[in-house]
Amino acid sequence: MDEVHHSSHIPKWKIDEIEDIKTNIKKYPVIGLVGIHGLPSKQLQQMRSNIRGTVFIKICKNTLIRRALEESADEIKPLEGYIDQEMGLVFSNENSFKLYKLLESSKTPAPIKAGMEAPVDIIVEKGPTGFPPGPIVGELQTAGIPAAIEGGKVVIREKKVVAKQGEVVSQKLAAMLNRLEIFPLELGLEVKATFEDGILLDASNLAIDEALYSQNFISAVQQAFNLSVNVAYPTKTTITALLVKAVSESRNLAVNAVIYEPEIMDTLLSKCQIQMLALAGLISDEALDEDLKARLGAQVAVSHVDTKPQEAEEEIKEEVAEEEVTEDDAAGGLGALFG
Repeated sequence: MDEVHHSSHIPKWKIDEIEDIKTNIKKYPVIGLVGIHGLPSKQLQQMRSNIRGTVFIKICKNTLIRRALEESADEIKPLEGYIDQEMGLVFSNENSFKLYKLLESSKTPAPIKAGMEAPVDIIVEKGPTGFPPGPIVGELQTAGIPAAIEGGKVVIREKKVVAKQGEVVSQKLAAMLNRLEIFPLELGLEVKATFEDGILLDASNLAIDEALYSQNFISAVQQAFNLSVNVAYPTKTTITALLVKAVSESRNLAVNAVIYEPEIMDTLLSKCQIQMLALAGLISDEALDEDLKARLGAQVAVSHVDTKPQEAEEEIKEEVAEEEVTEDDAAGGLGALFG
């Protein structure tokens, strides 16, 4: 009865707003809470137009957002803890990560104003500017930017961090950054958190390095492949490498153990040839016949022409080289190895 009495004091338009939010919470699988502080209405309208059909944006007062969340399912209520300053809601059928990426990519660079904190380290790069020589040099220097005149042009003499993240930007620096067309700000919807399938994800969970994740996945497939080969675990993916390794190891064993098999007789004879010539090189020439002397003299030439005997002399310890795994076949790699 108390709840009905309290609701009777809420204007109808507010009740309609709350009900609209609750309806969309039930309608869409992904709900996001976004910050809109400092976002001009022009940019907001442009964003609405660009992402219409993929993301529905709902801008309303924080009190109404809180009320709608409180009257929704218990599992979504923790989203209320991310409400701060001016907020809005976004609804989408895309998953949370795609939604975050879409909203981040829709941001536009903007100049920073005096008195604002630098969102990141603001860097002025070394190189020429588009300014002709004149008072601009002194203005840049006064703002802390190392400017000079070289070859009749105004240049930045060295790369410099003119404002570190969190530092307040002065009026002079803000003006010079604007003239240099350095825009440190990014205007857009700032995703605070999303709710999907009972899971709450904040911005730190959603901001992933796709290139790094892709490389890590490929690396995992390569390591799994090597592990499978080294422990002799046969799979569809590794069976060829295992057979090649087995043949190589059995051949090396037969050569080093001097096992007479047709497949290795050429290698054994080559090995004997090397050993014979090595022994001949240790004894006096008087003990050698002319044929052996000729062979011994040609040993260097032969070694350049035919390296197969040298390979036979050493105990070969080959390792199966890592196969190049592309991003296209990485997805199927792990499943093929152990599935």
